[in-house]
Amino acid sequence: MPDSFDYVVVGAGLAGAATAWRLAQRGHQVAVVERSEPANHAGSSHGSARIFRYAYPDTGYAALVKESLAGWKELSALAGFQLITPTGCVDHGQIRKPGELAEVLATVGVAHELLSPAEARSRWPQFAFDTEVLWHSGAGVIDAHESVHAMVRAASAHGARLYEDWALATASRAGAGYLLTSERGEELLAGNVIVAAGGWLPQLLGGLDLPSAFLSSLPALTVMQETAFHFPYREQPDPGTFWPTFIHKRPGIQTYGLPGGRDADFRGQKVAEFNGGRAIADASAQDGLIDPAHRERIVDYVKQYVPGLLPEPYAETTCLFTNTPDEEFIIDTAHGITILSPCSGHGAKFAPLLGELAADLATGAREIPLRFRPSLVGAGRRA
Repeated sequence: MPDSFDYVVVGAGLAGAATAWRLAQRGHQVAVVERSEPANHAGSSHGSARIFRYAYPDTGYAALVKESLAGWKELSALAGFQLITPTGCVDHGQIRKPGELAEVLATVGVAHELLSPAEARSRWPQFAFDTEVLWHSGAGVIDAHESVHAMVRAASAHGARLYEDWALATASRAGAGYLLTSERGEELLAGNVIVAAGGWLPQLLGGLDLPSAFLSSLPALTVMQETAFHFPYREQPDPGTFWPTFIHKRPGIQTYGLPGGRDADFRGQKVAEFNGGRAIADASAQDGLIDPAHRERIVDYVKQYVPGLLPEPYAETTCLFTNTPDEEFIIDTAHGITILSPCSGHGAKFAPLLGELAADLATGAREIPLRFRPSLVGAGRRA
């Protein structure tokens, strides 16, 4: 007989590892199946640099970031070191609307400052600001790789089992639960299934034994192969000090940047364009190639707006964004299968909380925000 579990989590990225941790912590029998290894480079949770920030144009998300902080502190205590490096964040640009962001942060109780361009330039001469600037010191940089592994260890400490090199093919009804079959024909039995497969989700949906009405309620998923470039500092910051992260949205380009961390030898800033890559069918179609025209576009951006960097990337990489049309997360369930896709490039900061929300929904412990459940919200969410 195949091994049997109360819950099987598909995917050992940030969302899946968090869910396995929270379920195992509550005393359930849990397995995690991962097509390669946790936080692997073919997914969206690898590397040492993801932005943690509170600034959202939406009070709901900003409040959830505050709520997530307790989980990050808990996880850092388990890991034995800080998983978020404090850096603060500067937000600017006509489309970013710093003044409106400041109102949201005031509403949810997050400390911040709203600065004129001249005031911001005097404080951070390495940037060229084109509008007023929102600064909030509580932002930072998440070590995604170490966070995933800390959650996997925490789940294992509560009895969860990790199956590496186990690529799900189908989840079919079997009695009161499901029979999970891998691409190699391996089998597991699960009372419930949580699918947190990131960019692999589009190809997996057809193999899940889910009602057609539920599947049709899900918003379209667009998987993007994105590119990030690491630019060297003109002057290396003093040890223990860091540039702030930044988000800059102006007509024609929306960019973000953060200290590159361990991935790029701490030598510079990671700079990327939000959804500036190319759409692919799913994660299996990624090729890891850098578009020279896009490289030049980001180089030109750095020359104009980040004079504190040398405009010559010394490292570059690709990663995956899995987008919904409205950039809302998907945390929804039907007949014992939960779909967990905290996507659109902004899910990492919520990871420990996402595990709680997914565990709550899968177990029926409590309701989660309705906005994350497209099967209940209806056509308005899918537009």
